[in-house]
Amino acid sequence: MRRWSTDAVGSAQRLDYWVGAVCEAFLEMDCSSSQARVFEGTLTSVAADVLSFNQVIASTQDVYRTPAAIARGGQHPFYLIAQHGSGWHVRQHGHAAHLRAGDAVLVDSAQPYELHFPESLTVMSIALPRHWVGRWLAEVDSAAPRAVARERGWGQALSALCMQFAREPLLAASYPSALLSDHLGAMLAAALEPVQQPCTFSSRGLVERAQQALKERLGEFGLVADTLAQALGVSPRTLHRAFAAEQITFAGTLRRLRLERARELLVQPRLAGLTIGEVGRRCGFPDPSHFVREFRQAWGMTPARWRRQAMPMAH
Repeated sequence: MRRWSTDAVGSAQRLDYWVGAVCEAFLEMDCSSSQARVFEGTLTSVAADVLSFNQVIASTQDVYRTPAAIARGGQHPFYLIAQHGSGWHVRQHGHAAHLRAGDAVLVDSAQPYELHFPESLTVMSIALPRHWVGRWLAEVDSAAPRAVARERGWGQALSALCMQFAREPLLAASYPSALLSDHLGAMLAAALEPVQQPCTFSSRGLVERAQQALKERLGEFGLVADTLAQALGVSPRTLHRAFAAEQITFAGTLRRLRLERARELLVQPRLAGLTIGEVGRRCGFPDPSHFVREFRQAWGMTPARWRRQAMPMAH
């Protein structure tokens, strides 16, 4: 985790400091603000696998990715950007996207663009390498910013994920990075390139086979879609699109099955001597604290409390 804050410098140097922070955390860009004299900003960057989750909390500003900056740069990732709190605007190749709080947009840094935030901002900007985007999207290069509405289809789930990390960026470091990468990629693909036809019998059958295979391998640490797809004899993209056609994701299904298994194991009398951490490990959660957090979020109580309440019912 890296963090930059304008509190580190005097008021006269804050905007210059901020431009430097943006360039260091993201890539070379210009930035201006109507509140330059009283500018404030903090930037928190969390790495997870090949992705970078960047929380930006700052005063109103306008950001420009110029042709000159592009020519000087080396890598040109994509950015998935969502704003928590107020509307904002993106311009790229003559196309404008007017975004509401919670909407998300995919922007290509290999092309000039402008980001305009009329009000103070709380933004999650996720850096996505080009090769990663190519793994998930059939259409990678696009002249226009690709917007995702917060209330439409898979945009609801994608928006909720972005808003969660906008509020708590350190959560990105608490999840298995490969699984988080798969989860985000599957939702991005489903939101931007939705399946046009209803789920076919073969897709439903594939999902059923995948779920059965997952149940047999829940205790494996680091289980990802690529591994399962290889075992099922299909491509990872085919597997993810089959899940999307059922309105679910691979990562979400794996999490649900693991937590359901944990709930079952916790109330088995013959396993009463197992620690909470060991039950979590048997269900694919190597970190006990992560297991407790996930269990509480899913079932509204800790594993220990569930065991105390439900164990008498098992006799």
